[in-house]
Order: sequence, then structure tokens, then C-alpha cells
Amino acid sequence: MAKITVYEKPTCTTCRKVAKLLIENGVDFEKVNYYIEPFTKPKLQSLLKKLKMKPSDILRKKEKIFKDLNFTEKNYTEEQVLDLMIKYPDLVQRPIVERDNKAILARPPERIRELF
Repeated sequence: MAKITVYEKPTCTTCRKVAKLLIENGVDFEKVNYYIEPFTKPKLQSLLKKLKMKPSDILRKKEKIFKDLNFTEKNYTEEQVLDLMIKYPDLVQRPIVERDNKAILARPPERIRELF
């Protein structure tokens, strides 16, 4: 079976549910805490391509930093949004689960079944 990587924040309830589902199904996977191992721009671009999404599609809009950066009034380009996500990982929706050339945003956690 191809390697599965879960990009997560360990304190996130949804991330924990995804890990639990994978463990319960005997799936071997690697967890990456993107607060300790931050996304590089090329890595986040690669994940977005696999997700078939643009940066604004995976923005966490309820985060304080989203409000602080005044997203609702500023017209950030997708490139600017990507750069802000690199700088402020709280802006990245989670968990992102990657397997080979596919990735999904596992919200709700049961979406991980799409990778199998």
C-alpha cells in the first residue's frame, strides 16, 4: 500500500478523529505536525495541486489571524494567500491527507475513505 501522510495539528479534534479511523482500519501512516515541520511553498503548492484546489479554498476563515489580516476587505491574490499560509499555518484548513498523487481535505474525517 502506498504511503499515507496526514498533515495535522495534534490538538485538532478532526485530526485526531482521522488518525483514529486510520488506526482502527489498520492503515500505516505518517503524521506531520505542520507547526513543527512547516510547509514549504513548493510542498503546499504540490498538495494544492493534488487537492485540485487553490489556496483560498483551504483557508480557515474563523481563525483570529484571518480577521487580523483583514481578508474580508483585502483582495489578496492566490499567490499572496499561499505566502500568508506559509507564514501563518493557522490559516491552513486541516487535516490534509496525502497518498501518492492524490490528497484530500479530511473534513469530515470519513472523507479519508476516498483515498482507498
